Amino acid sequence: MNDVPEALELLSTRVDELEKRVHALEHTAEGSAPAIQASSAVAQPLDSADTQGEQDGGMFPLLGTAMLGIAGAYALRAIAESSSLPKVAIAGVAIVYAAAWLLWAAKATGASFRVRVVYAGTSALILAPMLWELCLHFKVLSPTATAFVLVVYGITATIFTRKDDSSPVAWIAHGTAVLTAFALSIATHVMMPFVGALLLLVLLGEYANLKARKVPIRPVAFLITDVAICALIFVYSGPQNARPDYPALGVVALLAPGILLFLINGASVVIKTVFMQKTITIFEAVQTMIAFVLAASSLILFVPQSGVRIFAVVCLALSAASYVISFAYFRPSAEQRNFIVFGSWSVLLLLAGLVWSLPLSWSPAALGMIALSAIVLGVRTKCMMLELHGLVFLVVAAMISRSPEYAYRELAGSSPVKPDLSIFLVSAFALLCYAAGKERAGEAWKQQVLHVIPALLAAFALAALLVHGLLALAARVIPLDVFHLAFARTLTICVVAMAFAFGGARWNRLEMKRIAYGALALMAAKIALEDLRHGRMEFIAGSIFLFAVTLMAVPRLARIAPKIRSVMGADITLPKKV
Repeated sequence: MNDVPEALELLSTRVDELEKRVHALEHTAEGSAPAIQASSAVAQPLDSADTQGEQDGGMFPLLGTAMLGIAGAYALRAIAESSSLPKVAIAGVAIVYAAAWLLWAAKATGASFRVRVVYAGTSALILAPMLWELCLHFKVLSPTATAFVLVVYGITATIFTRKDDSSPVAWIAHGTAVLTAFALSIATHVMMPFVGALLLLVLLGEYANLKARKVPIRPVAFLITDVAICALIFVYSGPQNARPDYPALGVVALLAPGILLFLINGASVVIKTVFMQKTITIFEAVQTMIAFVLAASSLILFVPQSGVRIFAVVCLALSAASYVISFAYFRPSAEQRNFIVFGSWSVLLLLAGLVWSLPLSWSPAALGMIALSAIVLGVRTKCMMLELHGLVFLVVAAMISRSPEYAYRELAGSSPVKPDLSIFLVSAFALLCYAAGKERAGEAWKQQVLHVIPALLAAFALAALLVHGLLALAARVIPLDVFHLAFARTLTICVVAMAFAFGGARWNRLEMKRIAYGALALMAAKIALEDLRHGRMEFIAGSIFLFAVTLMAVPRLARIAPKIRSVMGADITLPKKV
């Protein structure tokens, strides 16, 4: 018991010493904190530099690993050449070996981007040359089996990278499969299996794109597929004796690639724009048109008897569907690209269907009626696109009827021709289309184009018909010479210029005034180039006199105030009495 006080005193002494030490350590830590931070700041860039050096040095072992994989592929090829083992079994092992590298790249989710690129590239460098050898050199795999392996390779990469959009494995595998399929389709001359593989890979890429996954190789896959189908059409559309190494194909097999590609593109675009309410890209719009051209070419070339009629019916049906989609889904939307693209497709398809289905003599009248209907409907619904469509139909009708050529020969050519009935019809429709359009002050240049082109078509056609009428009447009285033709043309242009100037002022039509002033410039050039060269003095004097009168009359006629109210059936506001 006597030792207890001594023990308590010793314990108290030890506790005091520990408190002093802790106090001293705390003050030392506070004083040395800036020094510690400074030392860590110095050490940090050194650590970063060490890490960067380790990464740069780690690239060489990574490449060494890839080279080991390629060496294994060469070892399998050597075994296939020298051993008596079945080559089919060795081919299976080689395919599994390439797929193992692909799966290794897909499963390396924690690895860096370049590690996955190297592993996936190693798989591609193993698979592509190996399939080339197995299909062309060893004849172990048939073209159909090779195409099947390429499709499975692309599907495998897509499945194992479906949750990782940033992974490069999928697009490296797809690019390898697409390029290998295209190369083998050219080298083997057996095109159908590889074209089918390309279509399946494109379909797989479109499915991934609709799922909002990144597919960087998608444009390249479509481009290569387009070229492959174009090569197929080119080879099999020629004479049979020009392709002795190519297998015979039926009509269905020849039609299928182009039609399937168009269906894939069309369905993808409709799903994306109509159901998913997304904006179509420029690439998708162009690719859809390319696919349609390939499908149409296949139909016309490989079904010559009824292909044209089928093509015309399909164009009309697609045009109707495109018009419905444009105005039902896209016109109310704030984003107008879908409306513009589908509207452009509608008018082009309708034109193609009408031109390929109607007799050539009926086309100008039919297109003129459609042009007038579209412009009237566009004005009433305030839809500038419909007015533009009407203008397109009118221009095509004028080109089919050769109205511009007729106007040129009557107004500037050396040998006028007799007008056809279609020229009268197109001229009347051009005048009606111009009258149906509503000109407004302060219009943009796009809207002005919608008015000036029908006005020009009508003006040139009317001037040409007037020249023809004048010459026909003069031919009954006197024998015609070159100077008579020149004077008649000058007189006609004068009449047209003054008529358009008066009409522009009377009905407040700005484009008519512009055409009147344009006619003055045309008349000046005509007198210098034709009347002075081919005319006689009295007729030259008459042409110059007409030109002078027109120069004075057109500005005066253009300044005439338009009537506000029509006398027929309208109320006239009288001035109030003072």
